[in-house]
Amino acid sequence: MAGLRQEVKSFIHDHYRGRPFPELVRLVQEKFGEDSTHKQIRCYVHNHKLWNGLNTQFKPGQSPFNKGKSKTWIGGEETQFKKGHRPRNYMPLGSERVNADGYIDVKIADPNKWVAVHHLIWEAVKGPVPPGHVIIFGDGDKMNVHPDNLLLVTRNQLARLNQNHLIKGSTDLTKIGIVIADLKQKISDRSKRQKGNKPTRGGEH
Repeated sequence: MAGLRQEVKSFIHDHYRGRPFPELVRLVQEKFGEDSTHKQIRCYVHNHKLWNGLNTQFKPGQSPFNKGKSKTWIGGEETQFKKGHRPRNYMPLGSERVNADGYIDVKIADPNKWVAVHHLIWEAVKGPVPPGHVIIFGDGDKMNVHPDNLLLVTRNQLARLNQNHLIKGSTDLTKIGIVIADLKQKISDRSKRQKGNKPTRGGEH
């Protein structure tokens, strides 16, 4: 993947502060075209630690992503850093990072509370993730957290998708892959039922 042009980099540095990442991508692509991809811009922002300065804490009246769940992640006064005692590597609220599994996390509370961005986006747009389900990236790119790229599947579907290499570089193709995975599961289930219904030798006439 080719890198960003210098003029694009300069534009990002001039416009990243105070803007949500999706808006920054829109501005870049409106000015320079879609040759500057979502992934390129995301990688550049992360590699250069360009924190936008936005506070992503939930505002009064806003439904949090974990409504009805345990609130133990919320930082109390006893967990806050004392003035003058923040470590050198302290990251402000709203900072993003790429974790060891390649997912984008956002910091939501001190001292060190992080949540996967794709989970926040899914729950803000679609609601809670049902038990036994996971969110996957339609184009296989963990950096692409656009809602249209996020797909909800069961753990069984995910196993079939991985076994048969059905997660493609296109969301539309991956959706077809989910249909194929479901068909393979139905065929497997039917085959098991048929084997279970076969009469034993002693029962043959």
